[in-house]
This record gives sequence, structure tokens and C-alpha cells, in this order.
Amino acid sequence: MPSAFRGLRDLVGGEGAARDFDHGADLVAELLLLHFRRDAVDDGDLEIEFLLLSDERDSGEKRVFLWANQYRTLHKNPLDTQLSRRQNPQVTNSERKIPAMKPTMKTKSRFLILAFSASLPLTVPAAHADTFGSGDNTFTIGFVPIGNSGNAADGSGYGAVPYNFNMSTYAISQDQLAKAASSLGISLGGGAWVGSQPAANVTWYQAAAFVNYLNTSTGHVAAYQLNAGATALTLWSSAQAWQAGGENLYRNKDAYYFLPSENEYYKAAYYDPNKAGGAGYWLYATGSNAIPTAVASGTAAGTAVYNGVASQPAAVDQSGGLSPYLTMGQSGNVYEWHETANDGENNSSSENRAIRGGAWLYPEFDLRSSIRNVLDPAFEGSNVGFRVASVPEPSCMILMIGSGLMFLARRRRGSSL
Repeated sequence: MPSAFRGLRDLVGGEGAARDFDHGADLVAELLLLHFRRDAVDDGDLEIEFLLLSDERDSGEKRVFLWANQYRTLHKNPLDTQLSRRQNPQVTNSERKIPAMKPTMKTKSRFLILAFSASLPLTVPAAHADTFGSGDNTFTIGFVPIGNSGNAADGSGYGAVPYNFNMSTYAISQDQLAKAASSLGISLGGGAWVGSQPAANVTWYQAAAFVNYLNTSTGHVAAYQLNAGATALTLWSSAQAWQAGGENLYRNKDAYYFLPSENEYYKAAYYDPNKAGGAGYWLYATGSNAIPTAVASGTAAGTAVYNGVASQPAAVDQSGGLSPYLTMGQSGNVYEWHETANDGENNSSSENRAIRGGAWLYPEFDLRSSIRNVLDPAFEGSNVGFRVASVPEPSCMILMIGSGLMFLARRRRGSSL
């Protein structure tokens, strides 16, 4: 039970109340006032008002769980049949407006309990892998959490993200791309490399089609409005578009998987919340300003696949040292598509898209966070791949109490609080 509600338990002298939510991502806090009354055995009535939070999402089941057990005080009127006759009642969307029991004219004791809270994650989900496809076309994608929402941008203006998200640990491999294409029965490009090497020769549109498959095959909304051949994009309307961090007409507001925006990519690669001297950014996606050691493959800290040490890219899980958030290969191996348009506005479907990261055959200069390139979204090349991002795991996100509970107790006769 959250400590704030333990305080409530102690205050009223019973088992107390608590609440939790089964949906945690993208919560929009809405205050839900539940009134219920208990008659005291001596003089006057005891009325308790709970100001709690409900889960108000645009999609999915809307419900808030309340646990309200009998308090020590003797009572004549039960709280509410929805709340008193079951130990763990749930209030669904259809039950949201619970009829309030009318306040008494005279109140001897009233407790007003205000839960000040914000729609903020209290915990960050752990690294995990999601599974897609079936049979011979089954594959998994590993994700790491990118927390520390609301971080500042660096001097270039990139990297600020006002929400938590997940980033794939590695770039998408040729094997993963081929299995998705086989499941869809269409071509998604690729073929420059094999097996666990990065999926390359993939246009931005084909990368977006891969992401759409991840969504639709798992019951989510497609992130992008693509034509049947995955050669063109239609913008979402403002009502349908992603709004977190600014309007993004490329991405659907309910997308679960998506191509990382430039800020999402930049943060996952270069931001370090535990950097000595205070949170900040590194020059390379290896958690350092020191030039990475060039390698053909491997996972040693401070290494990257670049400078032509090898004649081809390494396997995505052997593409150098890790970033502070534990992603691999964001410096070197292959460049990676960003969702974001060149001007950052995402309001023109055909505008050039940003890429970053460098590649196995390019020099150190291309690995730097300060180096940004743009390409036509129809471009395909053996040195350009992509990775994916997703929203956080709902089961690992909860609302946190911003200021704890404020308890106001006032005794009086013949007056209201």
C-alpha cells in the first residue's frame, strides 16, 4: 500500500484505502470525487470525501481500482454498495459517476483528503523483449527503457523528451525484416546483408511499414498511413496525430511501436542521467567523449564498428559498446533512419528525413552527436538501417503522488467545511 494511503489508514483508524491502475502509459489525470457517509454512534455524522484519480485514456478499458475496507468507526449507513459489499471493488467507466450520498446538514467531524498528483511515471520498466509473428516467422525485439522524462536538450537543441519510452537495444536485423515481410506477403526491401547483420537497403517508408506490422500484428493501431506499396505517406489529422512533445502528423496518437524521432534517438544514444557533474550528453553513443576504438565487431566498452576495419557491418548484437541507456550500435555499424523530417516539423510527407550514427566504412567524424545527415525517404542504401521505439510497459507505470496527501481536519458544529 502506498505510504500516503497508509497515512489515511492511520488517520481514520481502519484498513484504509488505496488505489492502483492497470494502465500506466500516457495517463491523463482526471479528478474523481467519491462521496460517502458514515453515521457516528454518538453525536453528528462523519462524512469522508476522497479526491482520487481516475484513469482517463482515449483507448482501452477505463477503470480505477479502489480498495475501501470497513473503518473502525461503527456505522449505520454503508459507504456505497459499490464500495462496501466487496473487499476489492472496481469502478469501471460505466460506473464512474457513483451516486453521492447526500451530506448531512450538520457535521461534527469532516476529513477532506486531497490527493495531489500528476501523470508521471514512478518507476521505469525493465529491459524486455516483445515477440512477433508465428511459426517459422516468429522473432523477438529487445527493448531497453529510456527514462528521465523531461530532460533538457543539449546545446544543439536535440535530445529533450517529455515522456518515457522504450528503444530497441539493437538495430533491426535482416532476419527480423525478412520474417516480417514473409508474414505480410510483401517486400520490405533489405537484402544488403544477411542473418543478424542490420537490415539495410530499406527506405524510410519500408521501415515505417515494418513498424506498422509490429503494431497491427499485436492488436495496436498502425503508426503510419502508408499506401499499399509502402512508397508514400499520408499525414494524420491533428485529432489522430501524436501530441506528446508537440504535434507529430507522421505518427498516430495510439501507436505502440514507432520509428524513433530525432529527439528520442538522440536521447537514447547520447544522454546520460548519471554523468559526473550532472546529467548531460556525450559526444559518442558509448557514454564517452573519448574517440571509440574502431573494431570489426564485439561488445567491449568504448568500441564502435567504423573506419573500415571490416568490409561489412557487424551483427547487430556485436556492434560495439553500449550507450548509458544500454543501446548498442548507435555509433557506427550503419546509419539509422529517424522518423523526423529535416525541419523537425513533420508536416510534409515527402520531406527529407534525418539519419545519424555513422557506419562501418566511415571515419570517426560521422559517429559524433554533432553530425546529422538527411536523405530522401525513398533512398535505400547498404549503409542505412533503422531501429524501433515503443511506449513504456503499462504494468510498470503508475501515477505518483506529487505532493503526498494533505489532510485537513476541522471540528465544528452546524457548519460545512
